[in-house]
Amino acid sequence: MDQTRHSTAAPRRTELRVDLGDRSYPILIGQDLLDDPSIWQGVGTGVAVVTSDRIAPLFLDRLIHTLEQSGKRVLSVILPDGEAVKNWETLNQIYDALLTAHCDRKTTLIALGGGVIGDMTGFAAATYQRGVPFVQIPTTLLAQVDSSVGGKTAINHPLGKNMIGAFYQPRMVVIDAAVLGSLPERELRSGMAEVIKYGFIYDAAFLAWLEDNLDHLLGRDLQVLEHAIRRSCEIKAEIVAQDERETGIRAWLNLGHTFGHAIEAGMGYGTWLHGEAVATGMVIAAGLSASLGHISEADAARVATLVKRAGLPVRAPALGADRYLELMRVDKKAQAGAIRYVLLKALGEAFVTAVPDQQVVSVLEAHMEQTSS
Repeated sequence: MDQTRHSTAAPRRTELRVDLGDRSYPILIGQDLLDDPSIWQGVGTGVAVVTSDRIAPLFLDRLIHTLEQSGKRVLSVILPDGEAVKNWETLNQIYDALLTAHCDRKTTLIALGGGVIGDMTGFAAATYQRGVPFVQIPTTLLAQVDSSVGGKTAINHPLGKNMIGAFYQPRMVVIDAAVLGSLPERELRSGMAEVIKYGFIYDAAFLAWLEDNLDHLLGRDLQVLEHAIRRSCEIKAEIVAQDERETGIRAWLNLGHTFGHAIEAGMGYGTWLHGEAVATGMVIAAGLSASLGHISEADAARVATLVKRAGLPVRAPALGADRYLELMRVDKKAQAGAIRYVLLKALGEAFVTAVPDQQVVSVLEAHMEQTSS
């Protein structure tokens, strides 16, 4: 349980911006940013930190100390942990705490945790008293490079992942790479799926860098991790600035997610980690891209090789092709019941298209385990 406070000197940090006009905001990236009171100078005096019962013992006291140093009044809200509780009942615990404490529209919500906490806190901020400010402090690699940036907020529904939510941008994202030292190995590898996704969809040079530096990333070399986080956030910020509400290029960020969300829903939320499901989904999407002639079999194999090197699964659970199609028709990219897939035109370039079911079934069956796990 690491509540240790570090140097009183202001930690070094770099800053990116998500360019959305009057809703633009900074992404601060560095080490030991949890200990920097100067970050909070532009935030109002009333804050509510929302975190999970797994993250609270690691970082909550430390963040509260920093916030109090900057003159804030702090309410903490501790939720149960995990994808399985990303639902209305848990979301209402945030509203209950805010209402009980008489929090007003000037209260800033701070999401301290992984993607589940970030999504639920953002949705609560979007809807509490019709909208209050919020800040993301992601504590997992997956949340640092993906879900904390871009303003997607949501909870799950039994029939589909992230089906109830809102686009609502944070005021700031604070990424402290040093917190990854406490991240369980499985979650680090899960987050790596979203990092390597950026190479597959947008930046072939970054893909080659990832292939060269994967061992250092998995070994938690902080300088290498910071570079990967920074480049991932740069790419996401560029895409979100072009297409905030996912009417075009932002859909590229969902490479592997249509298959991955079906795996998560079909297996029961929390059985597979999000990044694990997305990793397998990217392998299937690459296989489908190759079967349609968009990339070579060698390129599809390159995708699978990097995913496997990252310690992530490359074969999908045997839910049955019909079940996959049923679940994928609930995907948010589906139009009039037709499934639309993010595929690869080349390594470093994605696109969205519809594919006949029989071609999808053939590729799915080739990538499924022989028996359910």
